[in-house]
Amino acid sequence: MADVLVPPPRMARWVENFSSRHGGATLAVESGALTGVAADGSRFRGDPPFARSYDGPADVASFVDECGPPQAWGVLLVRKGGFAVARLSGEAVLDSKVGQRHVQGRTKAGGQSQQRFARRRDNQARVAYRAAADHAARILPGAEVLATGGDHAAVEAVLSDHRLADFVVVPPFLSVPDPRRAVLDQAIVYAGSIRVGVTNA
Repeated sequence: MADVLVPPPRMARWVENFSSRHGGATLAVESGALTGVAADGSRFRGDPPFARSYDGPADVASFVDECGPPQAWGVLLVRKGGFAVARLSGEAVLDSKVGQRHVQGRTKAGGQSQQRFARRRDNQARVAYRAAADHAARILPGAEVLATGGDHAAVEAVLSDHRLADFVVVPPFLSVPDPRRAVLDQAIVYAGSIRVGVTNA
């Protein structure tokens, strides 16, 4: 099965293309998702974003209507090279911050030098994660759900801050490079996209 992320405004065209490629398709609603089975046996399953469950009519327009972003949500991206955080209302970004922090790379040196480098890297990472948590605590209050991405360990380190303990984190975890403004913008699109799994006959 191949998985793709489809922004809600593009879902109707995606289903049309799937149907035309596979000789027509019959839509249904199963286990909280919109599904389609084509004449040639190919099938797809579209899961709404933000961990929602869909139980409406088996048509694309109704499904897309239920896939819009929440009125209060956030995005948190963290890697050792930086962080990005945003609070949104629907599609509008209300506040955001992107920051880069230097965390020293690994060294090939051995013995005490390697240990010193490791301690320095750990200290630099802690400072970077603390800065990310400070900005997240300032920007994110009021967000109903939180999409996260970057490096799993880095995100977990930031979310371990007691000020961020009450946020509801929703899948999927977003695989992104070191956060920059363009990376944050793309992550916002990914977070609000329908996850479509496709099985070709």
